[in-house]
Amino acid sequence: MRVAVVGGGISGATAAYRLRQRLGDAAELTLFESDDRLGGKLRTIELAGTPYDVGAEAFLARRPEALALVEETGLGDRLTHPTRARSTVRAGGRQVGMPGGTVMGVPGSVDAVADVLSEDGRRRVAAEPELPPVRLDGDVSLGALLRERFGDELVDRLVDPLLGGVYAGGADGLGLRATLPALANALDREPAPLTAVAASLLPKSANPAPVFGTLVGGLGTLIDRLVELAKPDVRPRTLVRGLRRLPEGFRLDLGDEAEDFDAVLLAVPAPAARRLLGEVAPAASAALGEVEVASMAVVALALPPDAPVPDASGVLIGAREGFSAKAFTFSSRKWAHVGDGALFVRGSVGRFGEPGALRADDDELVRLVRADLAELTGVTAEPIATHVTRWGGGLPQYGVGHLDVVERVERAVAEVPGLAVAGAALHGVGIPACIATAAAAASRITSQTTGNAAVPS
Repeated sequence: MRVAVVGGGISGATAAYRLRQRLGDAAELTLFESDDRLGGKLRTIELAGTPYDVGAEAFLARRPEALALVEETGLGDRLTHPTRARSTVRAGGRQVGMPGGTVMGVPGSVDAVADVLSEDGRRRVAAEPELPPVRLDGDVSLGALLRERFGDELVDRLVDPLLGGVYAGGADGLGLRATLPALANALDREPAPLTAVAASLLPKSANPAPVFGTLVGGLGTLIDRLVELAKPDVRPRTLVRGLRRLPEGFRLDLGDEAEDFDAVLLAVPAPAARRLLGEVAPAASAALGEVEVASMAVVALALPPDAPVPDASGVLIGAREGFSAKAFTFSSRKWAHVGDGALFVRGSVGRFGEPGALRADDDELVRLVRADLAELTGVTAEPIATHVTRWGGGLPQYGVGHLDVVERVERAVAEVPGLAVAGAALHGVGIPACIATAAAAASRITSQTTGNAAVPS
């Protein structure tokens, strides 16, 4: 049996690993990647002699998929969690501690967000419980809902910076049901003021488990281990240009040649998946055409060890605060294992629909980020080393009705035996969510092609 996995990010690497588990050594697995390296949004480089993540830097530890995969693949001894350094937010021209007592910025009380808001902003939040209960009719714009309930200030100063760190997009362009499903589900069960719903969703544990985790040596080590165990024929720098159905199986157009496979699993960003599904699953292709994407860049700085980097894990920055960067991570403060001989800082640039500083070349981008860092923290030290990584068009925006879009994609793909899709455009942009879609896609391929239920992982 020959199976092609198109896309070498965390979704594709996980899918290849699961396929190998289920199909055994007799299967021929081929992993296609258009870039010259595997990993997708997981990219670990060497900066000033230290492994350093310039893509995703952590995964949500409160979902089980990533933690389980790390343990399963023998990387459990590399698992680590953040230090106690607190995150901050630039709000209204001031830098304050990131408030607790919120669900992605939606407050359970006015006290939770008092430090972030002006007096007028606090009054708007305090008055929210007096408004009529929220009654949802389908999906709604998260930004429109929150602005109606709390006013603009909460969205601009807190919610948008938080969402910008996940989606590189703001609340106005994101749908409630895909972005904050727990909040939407709670409102479906019992219409109520948003402050009451948010308060009901806040963790109650006196000793909460760590929220995030990462791997010593970089998240790229997980990609390496998955590929090592999956043992596919890896084809880097190979763009799959087209996909056609055959009487039995599929044909991949590779430009100068074509190859035939019994099954194909697509683990690529929405624009690439839309293009490849145009002939074999046109309804899925049309649905994916509705998923917009954002671009961003990460500017990594290795600073002298005596640079006065704040004792915080980082700072999120609202779009109206007047900076080129939307966030800084003070990696050597956030992670105890990062920073042997240098202090590492990464600045994130780029918001959906606002290319702004992304038009600058790499040298100018470094200059802009260093200027922002100096204004925010006073740090002006000359870097030991710098690195710019650009992520073009790969961050999906979960707009209003995104769950309906995904349902249409999966329904259309399900009608094509031997075809499956995975990735961040579906059920979540984080690493655990991508791992989950990859496992489901691999199970679909094996259950259809072997005639039996997939072997549990």
